[in-house]
Amino acid sequence: MSGPDATFLPPDPWKSFSSTTPPLRQAFVIHPTRRRYWLHILLFLGTVFTTLVVGARLEHNFAGGLPSFSFDQGFFPLSWILAQPSRLLLGIPFSATLMLILLAHEMGHFIACLRYRVYATLPFFIPATTLIGTLGAFIRIKSPIPTRRALFDIGIAGPIAGFVLAVPALALGMALSKVSPLLVHASDLALGYPAIFHLLFRTLPLHNLRAGSAGIEDIYFHPVAVAAWVGMFATALNLIPASQLDGGHIIYALWPRYHRAISRITVVALILMSPFLWMGWIFWAGALILFGRHPAIPPQPGLGAGRRWIALAAIAMFVLTFMPAPFPGAALDWREALHCLQHP
Repeated sequence: MSGPDATFLPPDPWKSFSSTTPPLRQAFVIHPTRRRYWLHILLFLGTVFTTLVVGARLEHNFAGGLPSFSFDQGFFPLSWILAQPSRLLLGIPFSATLMLILLAHEMGHFIACLRYRVYATLPFFIPATTLIGTLGAFIRIKSPIPTRRALFDIGIAGPIAGFVLAVPALALGMALSKVSPLLVHASDLALGYPAIFHLLFRTLPLHNLRAGSAGIEDIYFHPVAVAAWVGMFATALNLIPASQLDGGHIIYALWPRYHRAISRITVVALILMSPFLWMGWIFWAGALILFGRHPAIPPQPGLGAGRRWIALAAIAMFVLTFMPAPFPGAALDWREALHCLQHP
């Protein structure tokens, strides 16, 4: 969270300070910077393009009976697209789903900021030549957050908005998916599935998937479901209860005194998980350490019982979306490591 462009207005020295004088409060005059709409539009369009490239390959593989993730064209199949640009249209289902989920998440934060008159930028999307075509999106809050209630509402609005959109997208993606154990296991990248995948798989009327299927690990997911998976993963990462992530904001709003301790425990847990589940947790632990200090928020007024109940919804979303091993097989192989040490 960047520092505000604000001016402190001191109290009037000519006013008397009797016992009836109300306590002094800080007043901030915010000088909003000019919005760079061209930059937001450029980044948005760039991310649409990169997610279309990835989605086109996923859709091509799904329709052609090929493994979902095949790296014969590299991680980012740009040359495959340039050879026949019309292929880009195949990526619309994946790209539209993922972009809508990310946009809903960031606009949830943005609208909550507007409600509390907190100055925030429009979403910055990050195009990238990665397996999913993006590194996500973010907004920058550039003025002080006035209360714990405002912090809580701003922090939780994004995950709720993104999750509400990702659930029906996942349901639709599952309905379009098919059973194909051979193709699933032939993929160059395996995905772990959060609890929400298992829950919908068991409760939705997906008779075509459950017939002849040993479980969710035999399902070849449609690109729309893959985009929903990315949205769920992003929701879980943002709800990690530490630092200045959305989960960290929620924890600070609930228990300001314990935010630092909970953040440290979370960092240690991620470091301990990384060798056994996913080495990427090391990166996240480092990021949380780097941005660990939370800006101070006035302690009063408190949240109230209603928001504490909403906090339970945040916990439920985190439990449903968090994946300790999002990419099975990407952890350190301890047996191989020990074998190398014993037989150099």
